[in-house]
Amino acid sequence: MVTATSAAAPTLIGSVRRAMRLLELVGAHPHGATAKQLAREAGLALPTAYHLLRTLTYEGYLHRERGVFVLGDAAQRLVCAGAARSRRATLAEVLGRLRDALGVPVYFAVYHEGEMDLLCVADSPACPAVDAHADFRATAHAHAIGQCLLSQLDEASRRDHLDRYPVRPLTPYSVRDRSTLLERLDSLGRMEPVVARQEYRLGTVCAAVPITVGSAAAALAISIPLRQQERLLPAAERLRREIGSLLTSQILSISI
Repeated sequence: MVTATSAAAPTLIGSVRRAMRLLELVGAHPHGATAKQLAREAGLALPTAYHLLRTLTYEGYLHRERGVFVLGDAAQRLVCAGAARSRRATLAEVLGRLRDALGVPVYFAVYHEGEMDLLCVADSPACPAVDAHADFRATAHAHAIGQCLLSQLDEASRRDHLDRYPVRPLTPYSVRDRSTLLERLDSLGRMEPVVARQEYRLGTVCAAVPITVGSAAAALAISIPLRQQERLLPAAERLRREIGSLLTSQILSISI
C-alpha cells in the first residue's frame, strides 16, 4: 500500500548525494584531504569514496595533487557563478531603493573588454525603463550612459569603440558626427553628469553620472519623460551624491 507521505517523497539518487557530500568535505579543507580522510568523514567505505572521488576528478570538480584532493576548476566556476548571482541580486536591491527614492528608473553599466555592458536596470510600472529600440552597445553616442562611459576611456579606446560602432543619428536631436561627439566628450568635467535630451528616443531625456573605480569605467543613469524634464537635473544631482556612499560600502565596486 502506498501512503500519501511515501507518494510525495522525492526520488533520491544515493550516489549523487554521496558525491555532493564529498565535494562539501573537500571544500571544507582549504589545503586538501586524502581519500581515507574524506571516506571517514563522509561515513563511506574507502572503495566507494575512492570511486566517487575519481569520477569527480575526471569531471573537473576535484583535482588531486600530492596525494590530497582539492576543488577543481569546474567547482570553482560554480562558486564564482554563485557569487556573481549574489552580487547581481545585491546590486538590483540597491538600484531598486534608488529608483523608489528618486521616482525614476535607474541603470548601471560598465565598459568591459571593449564593450558596454548594461548590468542592471531597476524600473517598475510607475517608473518604466526606456524601450531599447536600438542596440545599446552600438548606440553609445546617442544615450547619456554611453556618452558617460566613453568620456572615461582613454583616447585610443574611445576611438577604437567608435571605429567599431560609428556615429549614426537616431533622432533629429542626436549628435550628428564623430568629431562633434569627441568635442563633447572632451568638454565634460570629471564628475559632471552627462545629459542627453531626445538623442536616443524622442520624448525621453536622460542623465548619467560617472563612477571610477581604479581603471574601470562605470556609470549610473536615469531617464525621464520629456514632459517631466524639469526633474532630470535635480534627480541626477541626488544620484551623484548617493554614489559616494555606495562606493564606500563597496556595493558598486564589487560589481565592476
